[in-house]
Amino acid sequence: MPRILVPLLLALGGALLALRIGPAEQEAVRLQLASFPDTQAGAHLLRPLIAVALCFLPALGGLCYAWGGTLARYVARQFLAIFFICLCGLFVVWLIADLGDNLDDLKLSGDPAAYAVKLYLARLPEIVVMLLPYSLLLSILYCLGKLSRSREIVAMIQTGRGLARLTTPFMIAGVLSALLCAGLNYQWAPRAVAAETAIIDEAKGLDRMEAEYVRYRNPADRRLWMVGGFPPDYQRGVPLRGVTVIQERGDGSLETILTAKTASWSPMTRIWSFTEPRRRKCQTGMPAVFEQGLSDPLLVQGWDETPAQIIRPGLPATQLGIPDLNDWLEANPPGTWATRGGHLTQWHYRWAQPVNCLIVVLLATPLGIVFSRRGTSGGVAMAVFLSAGMLFVSNVFLSLGDSGHLRPPLAAWLPNLMFGIVAIYLFQRRLAGRPIYQTLRKFMPAEA
Repeated sequence: MPRILVPLLLALGGALLALRIGPAEQEAVRLQLASFPDTQAGAHLLRPLIAVALCFLPALGGLCYAWGGTLARYVARQFLAIFFICLCGLFVVWLIADLGDNLDDLKLSGDPAAYAVKLYLARLPEIVVMLLPYSLLLSILYCLGKLSRSREIVAMIQTGRGLARLTTPFMIAGVLSALLCAGLNYQWAPRAVAAETAIIDEAKGLDRMEAEYVRYRNPADRRLWMVGGFPPDYQRGVPLRGVTVIQERGDGSLETILTAKTASWSPMTRIWSFTEPRRRKCQTGMPAVFEQGLSDPLLVQGWDETPAQIIRPGLPATQLGIPDLNDWLEANPPGTWATRGGHLTQWHYRWAQPVNCLIVVLLATPLGIVFSRRGTSGGVAMAVFLSAGMLFVSNVFLSLGDSGHLRPPLAAWLPNLMFGIVAIYLFQRRLAGRPIYQTLRKFMPAEA
């Protein structure tokens, strides 16, 4: 009964969290679908389901713990205690460094502590995705090193348990971490990047902007939009700032140039409203003439653009989740591969990045197990070196994919493939009882 109590309590906590998060996500999706006439509804409708599923991941881990044997539960307890210490420690170190960069801006607000809490709660999905691989690496190496030094691993093997069974809790932790990263990468971790700038601007007394200096071209109707700033509540009718709309004729020549202080769009009437408008009419071979007698606000109907449709190209690909990337790629079909490269790379990276958690587990597990006091530090150093190398190579390949120098699928998945093969090879050698660190030393340059 006590073992069942753990997953039951975790499931209860997940249900309470889901009751809070699920309706909020449903409302956000409703606004998204109302603002995007050409959106892929299926991808956005998955958002509430994924958010609710993430709330029950701890309960799933608790269920695995309850089903495990005595030895598996013992290893899991040893690992989890160290894992949470590593995660909290890395978070504190990261928080101190990041807070040092933002502290001057937060001090400009009337309540810097409240803004700091608001900032890092908004960035929590991004922080979790960033720190999970490092926490897994450090906690597995420390846990296995501790069990190895106390000769507990040797004792466990002598009871008839193989290394595969002994390391099962670490594999489950890697799978659950990968699922958590994949779920957060679907929407919330990328959007947390944009939240930082908006909250910092608000703390500095500036108007919060979802995006600034956005250009959008409607090729079908030959209109070019240039928007100075999008407030966070633009979907609810809050006006856009500093708007210029250039209308072209069928032959590509300029027809009108409309500038306005603000522009708002009504989802009910689908009418644009421009305040303080100024419109110039252009004739070929003649200077532009300002149109007189414009009403303020100027109401324009018949335009298909919506604020959400205009802002989509203005957000960097790193700030778009899977549904928004799907929408952007559909709105920009193949034929311009160089311009699609960054968004395609980020789309693939959303799915490839969670696999890093599994590869880190496969790298750390065989190198963290030692059967003698000799070679302990060498295996740990090699695990840290390989894991850090994987994360570094992933960032380099990601930059090459964003710049168009490498095809998007290769940029996102090739580092995982390379280091995944190395991890599986090392894990297989450890299961077979063959030396690892001594084998790797053969590939190192000999000392002079």
